[in-house]
Amino acid sequence: MEPLTSLQIAGYVFLQFIPVWVGMLVIFALSIMTKNRTGLYGKLFDSPIGMVGFALVLFWVLTAIFADAIMTHAALETASGMKNKLPGTPLRGAAEDDFQWYLFGGDNLARDVFSRMVAGSRIVLIIAPAATLFAFMVGITLGLPAGYFGGRADTILSFLANLVLAFPVILLFYLLVTPEIRAAGAEIRIWGGNTWVTSIPNILAAILFLFPILFLLILFQSRFFTQPMLRNILVAGTLLVGAWMYSGLAFNADPLGLLGMDPNLLNIFVSVVFVNSPTVFRIVRGLALDIQTRDYVAAAQTRGEGPWYIMLWEILPNARGPLIVDFCLRIGYTTILLGTLGFFGLGLSPESPDWGSTINEGRKLLTLYPHPALIPALALMSMVLGLNLLADGLREQSLKD
Repeated sequence: MEPLTSLQIAGYVFLQFIPVWVGMLVIFALSIMTKNRTGLYGKLFDSPIGMVGFALVLFWVLTAIFADAIMTHAALETASGMKNKLPGTPLRGAAEDDFQWYLFGGDNLARDVFSRMVAGSRIVLIIAPAATLFAFMVGITLGLPAGYFGGRADTILSFLANLVLAFPVILLFYLLVTPEIRAAGAEIRIWGGNTWVTSIPNILAAILFLFPILFLLILFQSRFFTQPMLRNILVAGTLLVGAWMYSGLAFNADPLGLLGMDPNLLNIFVSVVFVNSPTVFRIVRGLALDIQTRDYVAAAQTRGEGPWYIMLWEILPNARGPLIVDFCLRIGYTTILLGTLGFFGLGLSPESPDWGSTINEGRKLLTLYPHPALIPALALMSMVLGLNLLADGLREQSLKD
């Protein structure tokens, strides 16, 4: 079997991404048809920059969703004789029902670069948005009262945030995920006189993962305190589901055995939340200081609304524009940081197809075989570029409100 030409490779790649093209076409068509009724999201389609950014981000989101259908081979599967083979090389000894080529070539362990690039998108798009969302819940829960009330609590929280921000981000990430920090821990006494040794990442997870639960409890209490039945149902549901997810994510102790987090993934996740939370805190605090002087806040105070109701249902909705823009940018920053950690060998497990680890593996033979490192590097670049352009488009449209 002959190797594929560049045009044939492009054709096969296009065909593999058909689920993505169809999904993008449907979403763009529906979004443009309903843009006058979807607020800021609809206005995004009036911005060429925003549409380009949205298209790039949507491409990778749909790629992550349909990864199993797009991949031509398993991400960890190796094939004899395919080590460092060039793009379009026929697969030796392939069965009739196997895909017959390595579209983007093979890496130094004879794995398919194309399939690993596709699988890596799923890892990035699970960790980066989820960790950024957790960081925003921490930052909002602490930033709103700091800006609204001020005083000693504001001084203490601002000092702690500045203390974390004083460290270079990459250095702080490096320290949080090094094996020595992972191994360090503390003995915690539990009932019966027994001791339980937990690591520093687990301690941070135990603290940081409480904030989403706390945020939702305060949100429902402040909004539905005049409807006790509905409030009690929402609060009970939040506590029940939150306790289940908390035990599984923070301590890998889900009693149902359905939810857990690999120790390497937990280290990365906690590090992202810990590093991003102080920046979000400062942004939210600044917005709260500004918005609390507005007339509609004074009107809510006159009506006798409680402080948390004003913060969450008057101040926060009117700060959504800058926060949405920062959320998109922060996902991009987190994606770069994940890639950087993987490049330094401090990310997920070595065999993981995440883009940073793949670039790190490919760089060792970069001068001889550039394709194993170049392909994930271009994927990472396009993802971050899309998030930055999307943030620019959202900023442009939010300023018109």
